[in-house]
Amino acid sequence: MSSGQLTAVLIVGMVMFTIVVRAIYGVSRHSGRRLRHGRDEELPPRNDGETVRLREEVKMLKERLAVIERITVEKENSLAREIEQLRDR
Repeated sequence: MSSGQLTAVLIVGMVMFTIVVRAIYGVSRHSGRRLRHGRDEELPPRNDGETVRLREEVKMLKERLAVIERITVEKENSLAREIEQLRDR
């Protein structure tokens, strides 16, 4: 076997090993969640200080995004009204 073929066989072996280990421990490939009976199951939330801080920051950012969306919609509506007023002249 040449070194290229050996490398390919080793890579395939490592991938297969990883797939088997994940199947045994029930970890989803994409989400990192544990699988139970074929369904994704959320891992229990951690409540350490950094997690709490990050959750608060995400909450604040969602609120800010909602305000920005509301402002954008209001500006679009007012712009449409102004255009209609100019057309009526």
